[in-house]
Amino acid sequence: MLPEPPAKRISRLLCQGSALPGTDEFYARRMADVLPLVEARLRSALGEPDARAAVTFLGTDRIEVLRFHEGDIVRYASLGMSAQPMTDPTAVIADPVAGPRAELVLSVRGGVADTDKVLRPLAMLAASPQVEGLVVAPGASLDVGEPLWPGAPFTSVLVAEPGGLVEDLELDAPLEPVRFLPLLPMTPNEAAWKRVHGAQALQERWLNHGTDLRDPSRKSVPLD
Repeated sequence: MLPEPPAKRISRLLCQGSALPGTDEFYARRMADVLPLVEARLRSALGEPDARAAVTFLGTDRIEVLRFHEGDIVRYASLGMSAQPMTDPTAVIADPVAGPRAELVLSVRGGVADTDKVLRPLAMLAASPQVEGLVVAPGASLDVGEPLWPGAPFTSVLVAEPGGLVEDLELDAPLEPVRFLPLLPMTPNEAAWKRVHGAQALQERWLNHGTDLRDPSRKSVPLD
């Protein structure tokens, strides 16, 4: 098996105000039509958010992060990544309609660490298709280059398969469905091992060792 390429490291982005960029009016209106549907799907699956915050990076549309509680589990979901389709970075002209759409969902156990500080790293990941030209898909590794929250043993995440927590949101043709991609935090050792052995092998190792992937202070799974 050939080694995987290194995790895509997300560049630091500059924050600015939350005004919508002056893009084509038609597509700006279509973006505005998509996001209420996305938020409604998140609410139907996760309940009412108890907090939300918005981050705008230079040259991007606003990304919001919504926080949901379910017992001792805290979930953070992006809102805004799906406003535009993700496009192939090698394409000469980006299609403003066709292409996969996604939002990101991170679940952690509450009361253990200051995980609310994940707001900015999560927003950075959600903005990466606009800034870096990424197509974020299951099996990918994304690295923010800093702890996901203060003291976190993770700087990167594995993008998992959608559909288990929040069902795909079908949109009118020609728009592709919005998929809600779970993020699984990885320690540096796990990220390096995954590059060699693949995402499925790492997930199997987590499963075989009963790893609590929602523990914000967990240790790396044994990799010997």
